[in-house]
Amino acid sequence: MSDFPTDLQIARAAAIRPITEIAEAAGINAAALEPYGRYKAKIDPALLDAPGPAGKVVLVSAMSPTPAGEGKSTTTVGLADSLARAGHKVMIALREPSLGPILGMKGGATGGGYSQVLPMDEINLHFTGDFHAVTSANNALMALVDNHIYQGNELDIDPRRMTFKRVLDMNDRALREVVIGLGGPAQGVPRQDGFDITVASEVMAVFCLATDLADLRDRLGRITFGYTYARRPVTVADLKVQGVLTLLLKDAIRPNLVQTIAGTPALVHGGPFANIAHGCNSLIATQTARRLADIVVTEAGFGADLGAEKYMDIKARTGGVAPSAVVVVATVRALKMQGGVARDQLTRPDLAALEAGVANLRRHVRNVEKFGVPPVVAINRFSSDTQEELDWLLAWCAAEGVPAAVADVWGHGGGGAGGDELAALVAQALTEPTSFRHLYPLDMPVEEKIRTIAQEIYGADGVDFSVPALKRLADIERNGWGNLPICMAKTQYSFTDDATRLGAPKGFTIHVRDLLPKTGAGFIVALTGAVMTMPGLPPEPAALRMDVDDAGNPVGLA
Repeated sequence: MSDFPTDLQIARAAAIRPITEIAEAAGINAAALEPYGRYKAKIDPALLDAPGPAGKVVLVSAMSPTPAGEGKSTTTVGLADSLARAGHKVMIALREPSLGPILGMKGGATGGGYSQVLPMDEINLHFTGDFHAVTSANNALMALVDNHIYQGNELDIDPRRMTFKRVLDMNDRALREVVIGLGGPAQGVPRQDGFDITVASEVMAVFCLATDLADLRDRLGRITFGYTYARRPVTVADLKVQGVLTLLLKDAIRPNLVQTIAGTPALVHGGPFANIAHGCNSLIATQTARRLADIVVTEAGFGADLGAEKYMDIKARTGGVAPSAVVVVATVRALKMQGGVARDQLTRPDLAALEAGVANLRRHVRNVEKFGVPPVVAINRFSSDTQEELDWLLAWCAAEGVPAAVADVWGHGGGGAGGDELAALVAQALTEPTSFRHLYPLDMPVEEKIRTIAQEIYGADGVDFSVPALKRLADIERNGWGNLPICMAKTQYSFTDDATRLGAPKGFTIHVRDLLPKTGAGFIVALTGAVMTMPGLPPEPAALRMDVDDAGNPVGLA
């Protein structure tokens, strides 16, 4: 049995300050603050005092993830705490956790050890209800669509060509494909349907890319949910229901303020997955943080091939929030797994495996440089790491010309010195000039944009488009959507679309099986390989360990 306390035990033992004190220290005036209990609140950006110069953004990304875990959120929190400890005015911007992975396998998204955002149990569960609001808005749309068809179908919607699904914030494979409207004429019009997980919903993407309430309404109105019998796109605005969807989201769209164990303010808002969506917290939260702090530490989901690329080519393009530095998180044990070591052997020293696996980190670091932003490698330390392994990895980074530091923020966060060296390197990177650029121009043909991502970021030889994808490509061009950026839906575990191919593979092709225009969010999703928009639960879900004690306190949250 481990001698270390669990993340939940550490969080419950922490001294948490009233959220009004955190807001006051962050420069948030009382008029803009709407408390949700004592320790969390929403912020109305429209009521904030006049902003100063926009703060610089530090984007935290990572090497390709493994089941061993890399600790990207933990590093994000620990880095921000250390920057604050060094005297910088800092704010964190993170995504909200989804119940799917929390109850499934991945766990929560509030950091770990002594580098956590609080209250971790509330954030990891229902928080302020934002995900429920997104789910409700999404499903209200589909209820209104099916009612329109039932009531006479004035828009001539073809039930066979619906491209929008109902959602649930849960991993539930049984709902991937369903048939609705059974039971006779009074129950609606039968049609094939299905569910996505809430974080894959276009409503979530719209929620996270909107710049304000008016932009939210406009983007919701532009969502294409299906086609007519004449194959004309049908939008939310055609149905005239963008107003009620905005109404359902009017409170949720305000960013949520919480704090780290060390008292650093954090905005936790929005939550699209990075393997099936664009993987970044809300643009509103990031922009709000930039108004309040000199440095904003944010993260993008999974490895730099997914979340970071989407941050650069989708979020930064939409909202003008280009990063001034990128931190790439790596661990010795994950690199050894990339080098071929089995998960149950990762605690054994193995320099040969480390050397074999470091090719994965090299590709991610070089990819970051293609966007004109300086990378810094954060080696997130685990107790099984040997000094020889850490020294070898630091020497490798030095030989590659990449600044790197060991960060021990799990055990020495909370304002401790575990992230100080990393913070100093990041602060230095922020003083260096950048030449930020996107990977591709928007006027490049859709097929070429996908090929550019596959070849430049993944290292693929080329791209294979299925027959359905080629038909959808023709529809995209015909409907005038060809100038949208691309959101690749791909396994997070590999540069390829095959989750079993680790390291930095060469000689492979990316297989695009479908293209999904997200006209409200403003991007085109390219579905590759076998990636699912409704995940399933593992054989032993984390939910089996969860409970409450007799006082109503949570038990078993990761």
